Amino acid sequence: MTFALVTCSGISNTGKLTTQAAQILLQRKPGQFVWMHAKQSAATLEAEIGDAEEVIVLDGCTDCCATKKLAHSNLVPHRHIIATELGIEKKGMGEVQYDEIEKIVRVIMDTRGENECTKT
Repeated sequence: MTFALVTCSGISNTGKLTTQAAQILLQRKPGQFVWMHAKQSAATLEAEIGDAEEVIVLDGCTDCCATKKLAHSNLVPHRHIIATELGIEKKGMGEVQYDEIEKIVRVIMDTRGENECTKT
């Protein structure tokens, strides 16, 4: 099964966190994930998601920029994960911590394959 990860394009620590978590998953599970930034156009997102069986949106905070971008496409996410709702503090331009990346990766790995859209 292939999972598409659409990540926040923000420059805050939580925005960068979503990107770094996606990159880790690409390395650890080659071929299982495709990844794209929400800063792309809706048409580009649709094309790049392609044949992925599930779409997972990773937003850094409750501004939900990735979710808003995806809403302009014909795609509906199966999963919606918001970093700040997992207890990760938004610290502006602060550095991303390794344990925060691991937290996001674990949540993604634990929620793969469920059938209904969840906000974790």
